[in-house]
Amino acid sequence: MASSSTTTISLSLATLSSTTATASSSITQTKTSSICSFRSHERTLSSSLLGTRIRVYNKTARTRVVEKSSTSNGTTCLASSSVLPSALLFDCDGVLVDTEKDGHRISFNDTFNERELGVTWDVDLYGELLKIGGGKERMTAYFNKTRWPEKAPKSEEERKEFIASLHKRKTELFMALIEKKLLPLRPGVAKLIDQALGKGVKVAVCSTSNEKAVSAIVSFLLGAERAEKIKIFAGDVVPRKKPDPAIYTLAANTLGVDPSSCVVVEDSAIGLAAAKAAGMKCIVTKSG
Repeated sequence: MASSSTTTISLSLATLSSTTATASSSITQTKTSSICSFRSHERTLSSSLLGTRIRVYNKTARTRVVEKSSTSNGTTCLASSSVLPSALLFDCDGVLVDTEKDGHRISFNDTFNERELGVTWDVDLYGELLKIGGGKERMTAYFNKTRWPEKAPKSEEERKEFIASLHKRKTELFMALIEKKLLPLRPGVAKLIDQALGKGVKVAVCSTSNEKAVSAIVSFLLGAERAEKIKIFAGDVVPRKKPDPAIYTLAANTLGVDPSSCVVVEDSAIGLAAAKAAGMKCIVTKSG
């Protein structure tokens, strides 16, 4: 997670075209450590990436270079190309919606409080726990490292059931936040998806979060018409969570596209590692 200021990322389909067209990768740097959000330009697909840090990694080239061109007003931007990706794959939490700090974390804490476990995850601790992919895995790792609550069972099998029950309740609380639209989409996400779908680019969401929670975000916040066109890969659909590439490999195979022609949008180190290991290009945006 990042600090709470308001620098903006403007990401368009033209930027993704540039990502797929070049043999190298592109980076623009900034000195800020702010939260980045998506904002689409009202112009055409020629609008480009402006203003703050983006990391694009190309596994085949294994290089990172800066590719710049100048707009009519002197603003530096990334060069664009007519080559589009075959698929645009989004992580969910922190990419479609800033859910972690004020969504998932709050829902975990409310669950712990309901069960009277005497556990609270503050922002800094939760930021560290996000290095572990998956909510059930996150809780298990935390309790193994600190201590298991007094109310937790002693056997390994019963503890798995205990964790599953906590995660089920946490998901219910989180979905209530989504259904009430208390966690809105990041600005520009819907327009970028519309641009991609309009150009025949396949769109999917690939997340370690619970499938019901991810489906709720896509359905309630993106709307039923878009949701019908977006494939979801989430939760336990693969046995190994990010940074393992399994979920991205599954997405490419299911969509019938070459991994090297996919562009992934992520917000975490483990997500970037998963995309790289799958042989895909990855754009990393900071989230709250």
